[in-house]
Amino acid sequence: MGNFCYNAFKTIKAGVLMKLILSLLTILIAALCCGCNANASNEVKAENLAAMKPDSVDEILKDMSLTEKIGQMLMIGVYGNAVNDDIRFLLAKYHIGGIIFFDRNMDSKAQVRNFVEHLNFVADEKVPLFIALDEEGGMVSRMKHDLPAPPSQEEIGYGGNPADAFTYANLTAQNLKDIGVNLNFAPVADVGTQDTRSFSNDAKTVAEFVSNAAKGYEDAGIFYCLKHFPGIGRGRVDSHQEVSTIDASKEFIASTDLLPFKKIIQEQNNSKFMIMVSHLKYSALDAENSATLSPAIITDLLRNELGFTGVVITDDLDMGAISNHLNASEVGVLSVQAGADILLSCHEYDSQQKIYLGILNAVESGEISQERIDESVRRILKMKLELTKQNK
Repeated sequence: MGNFCYNAFKTIKAGVLMKLILSLLTILIAALCCGCNANASNEVKAENLAAMKPDSVDEILKDMSLTEKIGQMLMIGVYGNAVNDDIRFLLAKYHIGGIIFFDRNMDSKAQVRNFVEHLNFVADEKVPLFIALDEEGGMVSRMKHDLPAPPSQEEIGYGGNPADAFTYANLTAQNLKDIGVNLNFAPVADVGTQDTRSFSNDAKTVAEFVSNAAKGYEDAGIFYCLKHFPGIGRGRVDSHQEVSTIDASKEFIASTDLLPFKKIIQEQNNSKFMIMVSHLKYSALDAENSATLSPAIITDLLRNELGFTGVVITDDLDMGAISNHLNASEVGVLSVQAGADILLSCHEYDSQQKIYLGILNAVESGEISQERIDESVRRILKMKLELTKQNK
């Protein structure tokens, strides 16, 4: 076989070789041009979406397959600082709706901008991706070598001036927007955390500072996320490791931990921010389930009592508080049944796929209704249309 290939190759004329080389060069140039046109393609998509009326959410929804809808309900972490085969597969196979960045994905501002543009180009969905990170300030900050880290919320709170929360949030939002990030998982609305992540131990003070921070993000034109509902300030166990139980009464929680969340829900446009639900148990609200899995907390309390109409996202489902007790195929189903709109899975590709397939199987078997999926996707689409209007 080797001699046959060699002799056959020798019989090819020089002119044919030249044509083959030219053809290969043409293909290579075309591929490079596709990469160069990624940004232009995204701009066209954004312009088309921005031109739509707010009631066009249903028009977009009507054109989406079930697999596309479920994909919009997942936000995942990825590995690498550029689009690779794993990322291409996840975006194409599961129609993922959002990506969260960590330091493992971020080398420089220019690299992040290019990464974001390429992700949206490869995703090629009907609406843009949520591109998120945790830029709370202080110890929870990303790419500190090239992205100015704001002070911790505790430090800002010690200053005693709520206007400082607006200033730092606004500056942070502008810096994130510059690199293509459209969602920050901040501000922390928890009262009295045992680290530096809370503005204060006093609920009314936290509410005032969080309110100013929220206005800072909205003024700069990016989305923000209040966390961790209904409040983790009284938790004594790290949710990354295990479940923590809060034994306070419902009345006490309502008069303290819930105040910052209630204030923003009442004051701000609910389509411009998310609320992240914690993995803690609150015995007075639901003795059995973590908040992430609790209809009593997400649907009855957050939706019905507090009146939140925006997107509810889970904390990372790869955390020990959840993953130590449930497999990934179950947890997505339970969270959706509880009322969550977006399932966050930051680290494990296997878990991300199992969460997606678990929800898909539950819908196909009738365990979750198509109407329940549409309910969440409508909220997500409404928020993404707000994003395109902000960027006009």
